Amino acid sequence: MMDTHCHLSDPRLLEQIDGVMQRASDAGVNQIVTIGTHPGDWESAVEVAAKYSNVRCAIGVHPNYCHQVDFNLIPLLRGLQTNPSVVALGEMGLDNFHADAPRDLQRKFFVAQLDLAAELNRPVVIHSRSAIDDCLEVMKSYPSLSAVYHCFTGKSAEADRIIEAGYMIGITGVVTFKNAPELRQIVARIPADRIVVETDAPWLSPEPMRKQKINEPALVMHTAAAVAAARGITLEEVDQITTANASRLYQWDLSPAR
Repeated sequence: MMDTHCHLSDPRLLEQIDGVMQRASDAGVNQIVTIGTHPGDWESAVEVAAKYSNVRCAIGVHPNYCHQVDFNLIPLLRGLQTNPSVVALGEMGLDNFHADAPRDLQRKFFVAQLDLAAELNRPVVIHSRSAIDDCLEVMKSYPSLSAVYHCFTGKSAEADRIIEAGYMIGITGVVTFKNAPELRQIVARIPADRIVVETDAPWLSPEPMRKQKINEPALVMHTAAAVAAARGITLEEVDQITTANASRLYQWDLSPAR
């Protein structure tokens, strides 16, 4: 199983990283993608990915942090994309729910990162909070890009538009929540080649582990189990499907070393 989106550089996980990685391995989570969201954690994300052979990272400027970031650091982001541990740009996007970062500034950073991804032919990880249509509209200008809309919790029609645009959908532990029947219905019909699973750790611990306030990659197995139940397939099939999708998205060769 692959946890396609977590934040191992968050201090809550980084300070216990060896234990986090061991618990993931014990649970059957064999690959992890960690996300750097602002310049302050780009280097940590790269370092964690370099330390563990089964970890890769994506780095970018999260829309909720863009008002704290010097736009002139975008060239640094370009340079870091050459690191062999870095497999994508992001997370990036638009957030119409939180009010911290001005909308025009969010868009400026989003477009700059999409430009960079198009230049480098890199997949992108999209954060879209109450902004799916806005993100899709911006991305129309980048038809060649591969992308995953992470932590999808939207409506059925929004999922359809993401799928029609050719992108993948990331499902978190929200799918296990009692108040998420619509999300489970959506998960049941996402095309098999468009779905991946993630934790977004250290946030969004799934049921039955909601009391564990610090989520971690090992718990993605609960999300995968809920996806399996919603789709009427086995956990092993979810593993095969979602790992293959993530491997294709991130161009991460998972074939055994010779």
